Amino acid sequence: MEFRIGQGYDVHRIEEGLPMWLAGVQVPCDRGFVAHSDGDVAIHALCDALLGAAALGDIGKLFPDTSDEWKDADSKELLRIVMERVREKGWEVSNVDVTIALQSPKIGSLVPRMRDVIASVMDIEKDQVSVKATTTEKLGFVGRGEGCECWAVALLHR
Repeated sequence: MEFRIGQGYDVHRIEEGLPMWLAGVQVPCDRGFVAHSDGDVAIHALCDALLGAAALGDIGKLFPDTSDEWKDADSKELLRIVMERVREKGWEVSNVDVTIALQSPKIGSLVPRMRDVIASVMDIEKDQVSVKATTTEKLGFVGRGEGCECWAVALLHR
């Protein structure tokens, strides 16, 4: 059996009056991410991890923010497309792990739903998906509430 690992990272600025989508779940709050698509940093990082593991480039190459086609795109659809590409190359997902750094709002209670959504979109089992939420202890741009950053890793096999 052959294995490949990929890692992804994404960051978005937070502003008032925008929706906040994380791991396919809308977070109830009055602030959200500034982005060309829906700004779901968790799914964007995950897409990059999957694309990297399969040596398929990155999310910006596949879904450029200069294209009207992807304006306000639902990131769950981007993840579906990425999974199609990964599977076309003969890869299957062993597991994925996502870490979300966000000072506020607290999102720990949403993690089970996030895992469900990711597993469903990727057509894998929930126990193949890990999502963790953390803060930066009020340090840096995340700690000041200016943005959110996410890291993801994906292990593929064939």
